[in-house]
Amino acid sequence: MSELVDNINRSIPKLYEAFQDCFDIGAAVNPRTIVQAGDLIANHYNSLTAENEMKFERLHPAEDKYTFEAADKIVDFARKHGKKLRGHTLVWHNQTPDWLFQDDDGGRVDRDTLFARMKSHIDTVVKRYKGDIFAWDVVNEAIADEGSDLLRPSKWLDIAGPAFIAKAFEFAHEADPNALLFYNDYNESHPLKRDKIYTLLKSLIKQGVPVNGMGLQAHWNLFDPGLDDIRSAIEMYASLGLVLHLTEMDMSFFQFDDRRADLTAPPEEMLELQARQYEAVFDLLREYRDVIDSVTFWGSADDYTWLNDFPVRGRKNWPLLFDEKHQPKPSFWRVVEGR
Repeated sequence: MSELVDNINRSIPKLYEAFQDCFDIGAAVNPRTIVQAGDLIANHYNSLTAENEMKFERLHPAEDKYTFEAADKIVDFARKHGKKLRGHTLVWHNQTPDWLFQDDDGGRVDRDTLFARMKSHIDTVVKRYKGDIFAWDVVNEAIADEGSDLLRPSKWLDIAGPAFIAKAFEFAHEADPNALLFYNDYNESHPLKRDKIYTLLKSLIKQGVPVNGMGLQAHWNLFDPGLDDIRSAIEMYASLGLVLHLTEMDMSFFQFDDRRADLTAPPEEMLELQARQYEAVFDLLREYRDVIDSVTFWGSADDYTWLNDFPVRGRKNWPLLFDEKHQPKPSFWRVVEGR
């Protein structure tokens, strides 16, 4: 039986090789998936991103304590298999420990102290992985989703003001002048947020901030966003002269406000709809191969995805190109064979 499976697997084209003339194809990984799906990841993806293991709270849980073990496993896997590696993420309002923003008495630190701690963290992390990581998501999800405010409320903003964004890029560039530095966000193709992201990036560039790229997270679903909105977003960000990466791509079966939880297996009609949507999206992305350098899926196969239990507890999702047994789905074949 194993020989039959091996023969079948050898007949499946490598995903990243199907796009070798367009852009890198990546996957978000963690210490569990590089073991359980290690062969799949090594075979089909040529770029990796640590799903959570390089976020602030995982690497730097206390001011005098760094915990690099899990992140180092991912770096070692990438080295072993000759994969590129993206760093994710240096500055974010979420998954950041409280100590960063507090003084010895539990009160709020001042701006200078926060910047000093930011610089120390970025220096330590970026320099540790210098030469292994070619690109960093430097600032993650700083834009407000709704309303007229440009930036979302956060402790970073409360203490340091909008300058925290520029400072993060400056510190990252000082730590590794050769790394590509990205701003990264979701809902990046929705017109309201797209325009805000564009405004932020244009301002950073005007200030001379060393931002090299825009990371479109691309957490999309079967119904949203539309292709016209994706195209408009790509063209707007590219007009700033930035490199574009799709950094966290998946195709949820459900719109965000859909609370249905009755599916225990993916229906054929939804698999077909997903395949058509993935095909259309990748046909579009191929058109912009001159400005898009990388497309990273937020996972490698449907047996493990962050969309299980989110935003609906107890609900399974099937957002990727490989199924729960690591076999290609209809979406895989449409993406690979599309033109």
